[in-house]
Amino acid sequence: MKRLLAADYARIFQLCHCWRADERGSRHLPEFTILEWYRSHCDYRALMSDCESLLRRLAPHEKISYQGQSIDLEPPFERLSVTEAFTRYTDTTARQALKDDRFDELIALSIEPHLGLARPTILYDYPAELAALARRKPGQPQLAERFELYIAGLELANAFSELTDPQEQRQRFNAEAKILADKTGQTVQLPEPFLDDLQQIPPAAGIALGIDRLVMLLTDAESIEQVVAFTPEEL
Repeated sequence: MKRLLAADYARIFQLCHCWRADERGSRHLPEFTILEWYRSHCDYRALMSDCESLLRRLAPHEKISYQGQSIDLEPPFERLSVTEAFTRYTDTTARQALKDDRFDELIALSIEPHLGLARPTILYDYPAELAALARRKPGQPQLAERFELYIAGLELANAFSELTDPQEQRQRFNAEAKILADKTGQTVQLPEPFLDDLQQIPPAAGIALGIDRLVMLLTDAESIEQVVAFTPEEL
């Protein structure tokens, strides 16, 4: 889809299946459905507004009830930086959690359960080490322009201001390839056509939103297996 941005398709979306190994739980399946959309000439702030508009359209009364909680969808949603979230809900900082290899643990166990309970929460500005395909924040290069959307403690979407610097993207790919090689001995070929096209992409932002989890919220389903045709165990 980012290569389509490079070909001057300015507003694009797709509904698609994704697979992740070893993910299974009441909120996780190894196969799931996502909605992705990309917009050129904008950043992650525009996608925050997109999320607000989308959820209001899907819930005309501007409220949903999920597992006994009433959640107000009227914008603006809560904006909470990752730095603020660690200060509010943990006894450490995001930077120290990264050093201690506890970032994901604290997000999952100490922070996520507090997010999006009365109204949706947009958790934004992740450490640059967790930038993935996101660009660094201008003036604050230690942060990445990335956000995740939470409702009722459930992560619903992951979004970026897209990194469009092919040199920095190559460096990130090489760093990830080295980690993989050190762990598994597996070598990875870099996506050269993508890297070639990256320099043609205008400023842009992209987001992936979990459809199965969205249906869970809209139907008040306790478990993700209630909203799919077949679980892995039934195939």
